[in-house]
Amino acid sequence: MSFFNKVFASVGIGSAKVDTRLEKETLMPGEDVRGVVHITGGKTAQKVDELYLSLHTTYIKEADDKKYTATATIGRYKVTDEFTIHPTETKEIPFSFRLPVNTPVSIGRTKVWVSTGLDVKNAVDPTDQDFINVIPNRIMAAVLNSAGDLGFRLREADCEEAPYRLRSRQPFVQEFEFVPVTGPFRGRLDELEIVFFPVNDNELEVVLQVDRRARGLAGFLSEALEMDESNVTLKVHSGDIPQLAHKLQSVIQRYC
Repeated sequence: MSFFNKVFASVGIGSAKVDTRLEKETLMPGEDVRGVVHITGGKTAQKVDELYLSLHTTYIKEADDKKYTATATIGRYKVTDEFTIHPTETKEIPFSFRLPVNTPVSIGRTKVWVSTGLDVKNAVDPTDQDFINVIPNRIMAAVLNSAGDLGFRLREADCEEAPYRLRSRQPFVQEFEFVPVTGPFRGRLDELEIVFFPVNDNELEVVLQVDRRARGLAGFLSEALEMDESNVTLKVHSGDIPQLAHKLQSVIQRYC
């Protein structure tokens, strides 16, 4: 009987089960993710080489003129070393790790989740998956709100494969695409795209792509040749928040 239990456990039948329970599911980049991993033994004792957590998201890649969804691993966290889980035994293992500052916001098609895995030799590794809701931190929220104060409306937000020169930092970037519906830039811009590169909890590098509206023949040719876009990078600190809308307006104004 023991032999058959081991055989079945090796293909995932009657093996250990894992269930991760998060302390909270809504977090900001930079916050601590806390919870408890519950492990229940199966029909036979199993040696677990490692208990680990990994953080994932989805992003859009393009190849051969086709777009498809890929998965990126943002971080991997070792929780325990080797241990044995005995039949019907229950273990509760607490964990904590810091949500990386480059974790994308859960918006649109972008999903973020924590995957839990037991590394069991010669067996199907038990896994669990828990989605989290990532919201903008204080500085990100201030930038996005300032765009709204200037009359821009968020049209789309998505994670896309990073340009080649940026892939050493991370394989994807999250792009927020705004259109001017009221305010000083209505009729002057087609769109405003914002990308965040967090430096730390109190500083952001913000890349703005200002897409000017074509005017007349010169404007039409400029747009046709993709010369109507200007890219500008600015640093935003937590101390800039009270005057952020004015700072953003001044920067965009120079490129209109």
